[in-house]
Amino acid sequence: MNHAQKTGRAPRVVIIGAGMSGMLMAIKLLEAGIENFRIFDKASDLGGTWRENTYPGIACDIASHYYTYSFEPNPGWSSRLPQGQEIQQYLLRVAEKYRLRRYISFNKEVVDGRHDGQRWHLKMRDGEALEADVVVACCGLLHHPRFPNIKGRDDFAGPSFHSARWNHQVDLDGKRVAVIGNGSTGAQIIASLAVRPLQLKVFLRTPQWIFPLPNRTYSAVERRVLTWFPSLAKLTYYFYRTAFERTFARAVIQPGWQRRLLSRVCRWNLNRVKDPDLRRKLTPDYAPLCKRMVMSVDFYPAIQRSNVDLVTDDIDRIEARGVVTRDGRLHEADALIFATGFDAHAYFRPLQLTNAGGQTLASAWSEGPVAHRTVSVPGFPNFFMTLGPQSPIGNFSAISIAETQIDYIMKCIRMIRTGSVRTLAPTQAATHTFNSRVRAAMPDTIWVSGCTSWYIGENGVPSAWPFSGARFREELRAPRLEEFEVVA
Repeated sequence: MNHAQKTGRAPRVVIIGAGMSGMLMAIKLLEAGIENFRIFDKASDLGGTWRENTYPGIACDIASHYYTYSFEPNPGWSSRLPQGQEIQQYLLRVAEKYRLRRYISFNKEVVDGRHDGQRWHLKMRDGEALEADVVVACCGLLHHPRFPNIKGRDDFAGPSFHSARWNHQVDLDGKRVAVIGNGSTGAQIIASLAVRPLQLKVFLRTPQWIFPLPNRTYSAVERRVLTWFPSLAKLTYYFYRTAFERTFARAVIQPGWQRRLLSRVCRWNLNRVKDPDLRRKLTPDYAPLCKRMVMSVDFYPAIQRSNVDLVTDDIDRIEARGVVTRDGRLHEADALIFATGFDAHAYFRPLQLTNAGGQTLASAWSEGPVAHRTVSVPGFPNFFMTLGPQSPIGNFSAISIAETQIDYIMKCIRMIRTGSVRTLAPTQAATHTFNSRVRAAMPDTIWVSGCTSWYIGENGVPSAWPFSGARFREELRAPRLEEFEVVA
């Protein structure tokens, strides 16, 4: 048995990713008195999604007081829906409070991990090697930009970039700007650019349902009250969590008044588009909520502006001067922006994992990513992840999800720390049982009602959570040792 475990000393933990969940994992380790850990991040600063994405109009569509760590309320939020830079500043303040930078190595990408039956042997892209008792992948979902498979994409002569790699050196004012993509990111970019002195051409591949979620600015008095009464700030967190889980989150997992209400509001919002031809082009052919719903009060007004042109013809190719549609028309542009989202099913890959038996993660996931209770993989001991397969990414705050998962992971680490177990990995049987229950509940969800979305995984099953938030927290309340292969 590993001497550190036998004597009850803290196991060596490696955290991959210094975003929201990686920071949270570090805080929980510190609270447990464990400092024998290191965070590695491939970028030059912390923040993850909110560091990477800096496009105009970036904001979160979760209420700001809910999009926080439950133990670190932020009374200073400026509005109900937080702006991207404000979220990043919140994360930086939390990192400063807990002195997390002491434990982070930036510009360090973990690319390979091999388990020898006792420990993980990790390799960095720069060749550095190290060992760990426990590895926790906190890589998030939105960090591998997805580009459309369009012929000639690299032939465009002007500046072109993905929304997650926004080029702030490019002055778009006075230019002809083409945007491909109209999901949540696309809608925010379109609404932001439409009011600027430029000509905007929007290439609409699939119409989206738009929910008019109103935002509002918090007054100085409101912010001061929450500062004076921290318990009120925490109460606000739980208010928004409960409201969200009982309305929007319930609407996507089961039929009922919540689903009917949200659908009617979306249809009412669409009918506010005055031009019937434009309204027809913007009308989806699937039920509201089937895809990730776009939350915006600005998109429809923006798309109706005189300097905005909506193109619904299929794209044939991209050439030096612009975008050519299937009808042969060249849409000239000075700048090209891809608001085409991310590979939400990459999880922590391209990290390569191999267990002591020689099995690779690629072979274990040959039929699509699967996990036990969303956080661990059969055959890969002492390896955990946040926001893994079947996490409730489509119907909850990502921070709330990560808190539940990390509390569960910490209970596993405590068993390793006390020496009661050396390694643990979920059994194939327990993982199969868990995922069978999840799949059996999918027919009631809106995600299988007849649309193609990024929720659908490689195995054709939505990688989402078909139950309530309370059920998710109960499922991850504590590890059950009978569901694990344990080496004592």
